[in-house]
Amino acid sequence: MTEHQRHPTAIIASGAELADDVEVGPYAVIEDQVSIGAGSSIGPHAVIHSHARIGARNRVHAHVVIADTPQDYAYSGEETWVEIGDDNIFRECVTVHRSTDVDLPTRVGSRCFLMAYSHVAHGCQVGDAVIMTNAAGLAGHVEVGAGTIIGGGAAIHQFCRIGPGVMVGGLSGVRKDILPYTMAEGVPALHYRLNSVGLKRAGVNGPRYRVLEQAFRALRAGSKPDLEEDTPELQLLKEWLEVKSKRGVAGFVRPRTSR
Repeated sequence: MTEHQRHPTAIIASGAELADDVEVGPYAVIEDQVSIGAGSSIGPHAVIHSHARIGARNRVHAHVVIADTPQDYAYSGEETWVEIGDDNIFRECVTVHRSTDVDLPTRVGSRCFLMAYSHVAHGCQVGDAVIMTNAAGLAGHVEVGAGTIIGGGAAIHQFCRIGPGVMVGGLSGVRKDILPYTMAEGVPALHYRLNSVGLKRAGVNGPRYRVLEQAFRALRAGSKPDLEEDTPELQLLKEWLEVKSKRGVAGFVRPRTSR
């Protein structure tokens, strides 16, 4: 590691494992039992606590804290972990806490963008390509599917599941599970339509999109999406619905009626 890559005020524990080209900024702290992959950078005043595995090409900005202990009274010092994939961006003051479960680390996938002051609590499972806008917060044990976007200031209740391809509106309060490929907002957050823009960007259009539309209408009417057509998205939706929910599934905005 060159002088340019490691600032002299940074504190890096002897037991930390950093790839040769990892950059570490002023006053950053990296503790023992940490691994950081090639091409990553740790910004000024960031703190990477023990029990963190961080992949390649991650950008950790100023004052980020990763792998601090869980904010949970039930935690009593067990050796738990945070695992982070590749190509993520953690903006200023993001926090990612260790799990309370020795067998299930807190996980952040790859290609995620966690904007300033967003929070990932103990035991959360965050999929790939997730965007958390400024000050969005996940309580403990929340699951977020791949490609989901969580708006600024949104708060997600513990044990909620948010399916893949979801858009959660800013300042929403999510108290129950959110169906895959949908848009939800409000306090409490309710489903109001499919995430049509996100689906089209993902190449889901034409017949595949219409199948999801039919499934969404069936669910809004209180029925199961029992359709003859089978698409990858519909199969995922059915499998997601088969998983037992701890919080229940959020309701739907009532369709507007003409006056």
